[in-house]
Amino acid sequence: MIASLRGQLQAVRSDALIVDIGGVGYLVHVPRSFLEQIEHIGQTIELHTHLAVRENDLALYGFGSPEELELFVVLIGVSGIGPRTALAALSVFSPETLRGIVAQGDTAALMRIPGVGRKTAQRLVLDLRDRLGEVTTAWSPGLSSADADVINALTALGYSVAEAQTAVGNLPPETTDLDERILEALRYLGSH
Repeated sequence: MIASLRGQLQAVRSDALIVDIGGVGYLVHVPRSFLEQIEHIGQTIELHTHLAVRENDLALYGFGSPEELELFVVLIGVSGIGPRTALAALSVFSPETLRGIVAQGDTAALMRIPGVGRKTAQRLVLDLRDRLGEVTTAWSPGLSSADADVINALTALGYSVAEAQTAVGNLPPETTDLDERILEALRYLGSH
């Protein structure tokens, strides 16, 4: 089992990285949120990894934190959820947000994950509610999908869910474009 990798970033693909470690390039599938944090080719990166072994395929999945890796492993333990869908879930939601969504039983939010329909979302809620443990931050099921997108963007940038929710609560109501909403939220966080 490959538990972690530390090496030089050699290339970036749409959903994966190639990490050079001692002259060997490892293809590692990563969440979109990790891809967005990349500064430049050649930088040193460290990933917590999971090696998925299938009948005729070996795939390495990498995460920036042990919490993301742990949640990934829990997700692939759900019947019908494979590594690609679990990776997509962690690309759409931060671990804190995903835990809150499951705790609240918000199947509509889970259906925003590519490849997850109503039945799969219901299965995720049923299977994960007890296995994810205590939720330390509140997920508000009354949030619009636009608000959730802003919260996800802010948490991917390193803000806590509470900070992101406060910023969203202070957005001007006339701001409707997602990019503008994210910029306004960042301005708010920068000034407080």
